[in-house]
Amino acid sequence: MGVILLALNPATAREEWLAQIRSLAPDRQLVITDDRERMRALADDVEVVVGGFPRELVLAAPNLRWVQQWGAGADWLMRTPAAREKDYVLTNASGVHAIPISEHILALVFAFARGIHHAVRAQTQHDWRGPKQHQSSEIAGSTMVLVGVGAIGERTAQMGAALGMRVLGVRRDPSGPADGVEAMYAPHQLPELLPQADYLVLTVPLTEETQGMIGETELQAMKPTSVIINIGRGGTIDEAALIRALREGWVGGAGLDVFATEPLPADSPLWDMENMIVTPHHAGSTPHYDSRAMAIFLDNLRRYVAGEPLRNVVDKRLGY
Repeated sequence: MGVILLALNPATAREEWLAQIRSLAPDRQLVITDDRERMRALADDVEVVVGGFPRELVLAAPNLRWVQQWGAGADWLMRTPAAREKDYVLTNASGVHAIPISEHILALVFAFARGIHHAVRAQTQHDWRGPKQHQSSEIAGSTMVLVGVGAIGERTAQMGAALGMRVLGVRRDPSGPADGVEAMYAPHQLPELLPQADYLVLTVPLTEETQGMIGETELQAMKPTSVIINIGRGGTIDEAALIRALREGWVGGAGLDVFATEPLPADSPLWDMENMIVTPHHAGSTPHYDSRAMAIFLDNLRRYVAGEPLRNVVDKRLGY
């Protein structure tokens, strides 16, 4: 009997979820634990893993057939090359983040457009005149260049378009349209889009192709009033180049939820820059996260048992 390992805190595993899992796969043993030692002890029998599993379990489990991540990013594969070669299906929780992260992106857009970050800093100093020194702008009529148009990107585009923004999309396969995107481009066309961007929004995963994709050349091509927003992975931006760009006025500001090193080191200059908003990798935070992730797993479990193709399959070589 194969084991379905639910690698979650047992206290958070709702009985209704467990009942559905047992109903869908009655011939499998269900184990719920977040104890790494117990997970390792089960390695020989694990067939399916879902949740916060130890990465080494992927390599140690000889009968592993399917891993359902609780998150979307699969950049851990870059650090575990052997996991790319192993014969199992990897699926992720893509789609879970679309609502909270698109709202987080728009919150940052509004903050920079209306100077909210300056007002908050002035408030801490009891400075009434401080925020008036900021020249507010309007979102309507501005251009958003959206790099990465998956579930998060498409919802962001829909919201931006509804606010009167012109949204230009960039993704690996630009052949298909996306709601809210005026025109779609391939990654090699990004240089021609950067000078048009009032807001450059990165929602891409970290892969060999995207690592360091925004560096000195790209930053110098942008408007001095432009704003960079990154909610994907910190490694997609050359942080040293970004710090210089913010200091020297190549760009107008940056709102980052992800960083090359996390937590962001206390001595990073990014903390103290007036044209910078730091959020601690919580753009995807929502009280509905577990329910949405479990819904993806339950649908995939039904498909798995029936021998049907799974949703959200990750290409392990590409990393997304």
